[in-house]
Amino acid sequence: MLRSSLRLLQPFARTTRVHGLHTSAAARSAAEPLSPPSDAELLDRLLSGSMSQHRLEAELGGDAERAVRVRRLYVEAVSAQDGVGDPAAVLSLPVEEVDGPEFYSSVLGTNCENVVGFVPLPVGVIRPLLLDGRRLTVPLATTEGALIASTNRGARAIAAGEGVRTELLGDGMTRAPVVECVDLRQAAALKRWFEAPDRLPELQRTFSATSRFGQLLGVKVALAGRHAFVRFRCATGDAMGMNMVGKGVNTVLAEALETPALEGAELIGLSGNYCTDKKPAAVNWIEGRGKHVAAEAVIPAKAVREVLKAEPLRIARLNVAKNLLGSALAGSIGGFNAHASNLVTAVFLACGQDPAQNVESSQCITTIEAVPTPDGDHDLRIACTMPSVECGTVGGGTALPAQAACLRMLGVAGAADPPGENAAQLAR
Repeated sequence: MLRSSLRLLQPFARTTRVHGLHTSAAARSAAEPLSPPSDAELLDRLLSGSMSQHRLEAELGGDAERAVRVRRLYVEAVSAQDGVGDPAAVLSLPVEEVDGPEFYSSVLGTNCENVVGFVPLPVGVIRPLLLDGRRLTVPLATTEGALIASTNRGARAIAAGEGVRTELLGDGMTRAPVVECVDLRQAAALKRWFEAPDRLPELQRTFSATSRFGQLLGVKVALAGRHAFVRFRCATGDAMGMNMVGKGVNTVLAEALETPALEGAELIGLSGNYCTDKKPAAVNWIEGRGKHVAAEAVIPAKAVREVLKAEPLRIARLNVAKNLLGSALAGSIGGFNAHASNLVTAVFLACGQDPAQNVESSQCITTIEAVPTPDGDHDLRIACTMPSVECGTVGGGTALPAQAACLRMLGVAGAADPPGENAAQLAR
């Protein structure tokens, strides 16, 4: 009986003699550090929702490199569940170093001259962004701390409702050469010639002969004395299209200036800054350039309070006072928003876009309305309208390995069928 009782007690009071002292197993285990969870255990917790991905570094005692590796496995797994893009694309992002020969060969003659190295830029993700019924994992390249964390909160708040609905309202890259005419009378004649209703088909045939994917959509002419600024608007498929448009426009103008009525007129610049490229301009804000997109979401009152830590009515009031009145007082052109340029730039850097085109691509007006609910509360209806998002999924930096991986994460890498669908989706 006593022997049986002692046997039952052994698991709870097993002892070990250390330097003449008796130490219990429980005391020893309390003194020893717990082994860190395995990658598989962490992945299970992330996928079950019992742990947020931003907690990985803390959970691993500050082991940032391992946190990155586990997070990549998580992004691969959830992307496969979401069914958007290439789930394995995240594993193509460099995590330690790049393949030097492949990288430097890829930039030669296309992206950079006099190359001496590369600048590492961290890439993070927000998810899930519920966009037009699809769950997206969005890569952002940034060095601004807290940008991704705050954006991820916004995505969570949006997902608490029905997500974001988007519309493509217009599509056309522009180039506006400047032609110096003999006098004002000739400049006015040039304007009438280009804008004649029956002229467009003729110009379109000339333009289309220079490109498989480019298509001339329309022409408008503005005058400043005897200087004519001929603004061509063109479809460019999945390319951002500046080079494509420039080539076609140059050919069209060379042929047009052979017209007897335009004798003596001279093309003095393929860009007359009326396009307008990489500069804030009212013409882009009003007429659009690249993709004209709009997005809308209704965020439930509960999500506003619990996720955004704010009150719906106060957010609506602040939007009017800050984003609308304050921006108007500052004389802003397209700056009627909180910080659209932050996110546009982060997406552009991750996805191989021209970061300088952030200037016009970030032109945005944000409207916010408090929507009464049956229980006497208020949801938030938020809309962003952006008339000049300039982006593409072929050409430029989109072919670089890391940037191509980010485009694959979004499911928009390369050319689409029909042409233009991938670039339009990236703009959305």
